[in-house]
Amino acid sequence: MQNLTVALYARVSTKDKGQDHENQLRQLRHFAHKQGWVIGQEFVDKATGKRSDREQFQKMFAAASRREFDILLFWSLDRLSREGTVQTLNHLERLTGYGVDYRSFTEQYLDSTGIFKEAVIGILAAVAKQERVRLSERTIAGLERARAAGRVGGRPKAEDDPTLMRGYRKLKDAGKSVRVIARELGISATTVQKLASTTA
Repeated sequence: MQNLTVALYARVSTKDKGQDHENQLRQLRHFAHKQGWVIGQEFVDKATGKRSDREQFQKMFAAASRREFDILLFWSLDRLSREGTVQTLNHLERLTGYGVDYRSFTEQYLDSTGIFKEAVIGILAAVAKQERVRLSERTIAGLERARAAGRVGGRPKAEDDPTLMRGYRKLKDAGKSVRVIARELGISATTVQKLASTTA
């Protein structure tokens, strides 16, 4: 694994004022040098890890897609992403798809350059699958509760919203068209037609 180009990714949360990304970078640089890797780029975000629209995170993936580095080195998996197992696994698979390896500094088993790569990915995939199943079950349960409460798609029926009905009647009495009423109330034309059938 000599003479490879590595990119470093560090992230600190804006909520924790005591964090310093230089602490992460210092250790990452030292580790990379010990491996004989050439540090090509460093990406640092000061943002929550629960979203993937971080500026440097996106720049890192853009560089990975252009194969500007061979390995991505990050301090720990939760520094890379805290979006949940499914999305985090997607990020790792995306790197692999670009032909870029990855390595966690603090989690030695999380190393796509090592012999445990397939085992680790298999475990993460299994956890991600269970997470997707739980999410699906929660969504179905939520929709069923909504239907039992007389709600459709988790939202109240338009005709059961007195404020919406009053607004509709006022605009209808003023001779407004379906399209104008929909725009004024911020609802679809189909919903306006449902309101019309309710008041007919």
